[in-house]
Amino acid sequence: MSLFPKLGDTPHLGAVFKAFPQAVQPLLEYHDVLLRGEGPLTIAQRELIAVYVSGLNACTFCFGAHKIYARVFGVKESTIDAMMEDVESAPIDPAMKPILAYVKKLNALPARMSSADAKAVYGAGWSERALYDAVQICALFNFMNRIIEGTGVSFDYANSPISDEEFETRRTRSYMDFGRELGIVD
Repeated sequence: MSLFPKLGDTPHLGAVFKAFPQAVQPLLEYHDVLLRGEGPLTIAQRELIAVYVSGLNACTFCFGAHKIYARVFGVKESTIDAMMEDVESAPIDPAMKPILAYVKKLNALPARMSSADAKAVYGAGWSERALYDAVQICALFNFMNRIIEGTGVSFDYANSPISDEEFETRRTRSYMDFGRELGIVD
């Protein structure tokens, strides 16, 4: 039996949003602003943070979904896999490594963040805005990972590959578009 029987046996996030639509619109708007809006981090870098946090939290749904998005925006799957094994030896932009280290510590030990953690990010050339965006992405995916796990979402993108056409449409699809497809946002 699933955690929320009305969601079915292998629920997708869409089923959760349809069942409980009250706060979906502002949540999806926030996703669009944070993950697709203008900012110092590229969309690929933001998706890399999203997939990293979801991987650290062992959230299969978000890890799989954002692994696809990271690939759509130019991150190789092998890079993501290497990052999950060891950030320091992964073939990623060296400037991203302090951000990912910050996010990893924030994810596991938020009360232990220090000025040294922030200085490492600034030392790699990032602005306070870039660090704040990374903090928000970490927080958002901790939030989403708990919604996914707490409602029993079990859809797994690794076992449900997407078509080439769907892969390409993700480049321009917004989070609000997802809500519109579900029929629950304006």
